[in-house]
Amino acid sequence: MSVVKSSAFTTRPELAGTHGMVASTHWLASSAGMAVLENGGNAFDAAVAAGFVLQVAEPHLNGPGGQVPAIFAPAGERPQVLCGQGVAPASATIGHFDDLGLDLIPGSGLLAATVPGAWDAWLLLLRDYGTKSLRDVLGYAISYAWNGIPVLDRITSTIDAVSELFATHWPSSAQLWLPGGYAPTSGSLHSNRVLARTWQRLLAEAESVTGREEQIDAARRAWSHGFVAEAIDAFCTQAFRDDSGRDHAGLLTGDDIAAWQASYEEPVITDFGEWGLVKCGAWTQGPVLAQQLRILEDADLSYVDGVPTARTIHLATEAAKLAFADREAWYGDTSDVPLEWLLSREYAAERRALIGDEASDLLRPGGADARIPGMIERTRGMSAGSGAIGEPTVDRRGATRGDTVHIDVVDAEGNMVSATPSGGWLQSSPTIPELGFCLDSRAQMFWLEDGLPNSLAPGKRPRITLSPSMALRDGEPTVAFGTPGGDQQDQWQLCFWLAHVRAGLNLQESIDAPAWHTTAFPSSFYPRSWTPKELVVESRVGEDTRAALAERGHDVVDAGPWALGRLSAVSRECGSGMLHAAANARGMQGYAVGR
Repeated sequence: MSVVKSSAFTTRPELAGTHGMVASTHWLASSAGMAVLENGGNAFDAAVAAGFVLQVAEPHLNGPGGQVPAIFAPAGERPQVLCGQGVAPASATIGHFDDLGLDLIPGSGLLAATVPGAWDAWLLLLRDYGTKSLRDVLGYAISYAWNGIPVLDRITSTIDAVSELFATHWPSSAQLWLPGGYAPTSGSLHSNRVLARTWQRLLAEAESVTGREEQIDAARRAWSHGFVAEAIDAFCTQAFRDDSGRDHAGLLTGDDIAAWQASYEEPVITDFGEWGLVKCGAWTQGPVLAQQLRILEDADLSYVDGVPTARTIHLATEAAKLAFADREAWYGDTSDVPLEWLLSREYAAERRALIGDEASDLLRPGGADARIPGMIERTRGMSAGSGAIGEPTVDRRGATRGDTVHIDVVDAEGNMVSATPSGGWLQSSPTIPELGFCLDSRAQMFWLEDGLPNSLAPGKRPRITLSPSMALRDGEPTVAFGTPGGDQQDQWQLCFWLAHVRAGLNLQESIDAPAWHTTAFPSSFYPRSWTPKELVVESRVGEDTRAALAERGHDVVDAGPWALGRLSAVSRECGSGMLHAAANARGMQGYAVGR
């Protein structure tokens, strides 16, 4: 890779220290995680505390009824994957949706709910790798839920966008999020004391037994076999309006919740010489980042003063189109995803040969047996709509409407975590009045067509976009990073990797470097729209670069100077033990803390 590097722009300094680092999408979560580290906790304790705070601080992006995939590495050990993505209910069949006259699972409402996974996953990580009690890590979130969090502009605008839906069809959500009939104003304090009481009750049931691990397991049972599961079961028998324009009851039951537990899995590790990339398996979109990097492995990519050239953006965009086409054809919660082949250098060479000087408008998965959903051509060029439709993610032009959150933590011993919680957004489904939170809508990511890797089936995980990352250097966990952004997550992380690993920028410079993404493949979210040649770029790539990309046939959309990505990252130098951290300045929420 050729690099002409002088002074790459940075909005903030890259933090450096030796005690611990926490970086996340909200300053309250980063501060809570750091408080745990200062109180003698390790990186796993800190990540759990930060994760629960994010459920309160960014309720339009994640909630207690959501999910959390994570990659973590205990000091001196091999990385592992934490699976906090629940499965489809036992009665969630393609036939059931056919009987309802639906060919896509609605993006909001109760029909799209999967088993909530975040609570059990966070507690499993805390029990097995943390050191603190449940009260120690949950207390921060309980305090914020009871006393209130400062309302972000984006929370207000999100509630405003769905206020009519709440007032007309989701009265329990209106009661919580439209006090006096209006969304809480930006900068005001908004509390959720029903949620605080739910957590306090879970904590009380945990502390009815003795022993740290025993208490954590008691809290897990109180959720999956106790009052939380009972309340969800009863609520899902009611019918509420969803994106189909009709009212439907849910499919999730207490038995579904009781039958599922969070688990650990082996990660997908892809070798790139001295560097290695660690991702979750193909039940997520995570391996597409490895596929993009494999296609670009031998490419001559250039940056000038921290800014990618037009050729770099073109090659990366065309690699993304090929990798995401493979995601659509091959990825899902099945045992026969051919990842060894998809990530091989031989296959990457075949894919690389398809990249020309002009932008492609084709969806080109590889392999003779590749199969893409029949619905895809119908959704080509469709508008994603507004309101509660789909994931409340960035729109196709990069304007942030929320979506997901992210946390990275590293401590002095070298324990490291990268987690991307999501789901259970305040606008995903009606609030369960006894609990103070709503269910997720992650099942919308399934296809209602038999024979696909991502076809709906009972007990199956949807292929999610949530995609935490870890990088190894000479086999040692070195960087934890990630971003919200739905389908864009593994494109914006590609921007970060190229800037950091290939161009040699530090963490903050890499996050601040101009970003881009394409929408040239089907969205994972209702109504599954896509625009084949669209390329969204930050204007800081330069007018000449945008013009050069347009000449190559890309439909270039200028997203503005600071619009794409909400990355955060932490790192640890293997020799010195020096710790670093950085967070995204876009949106004015993400912060890194440490010393």
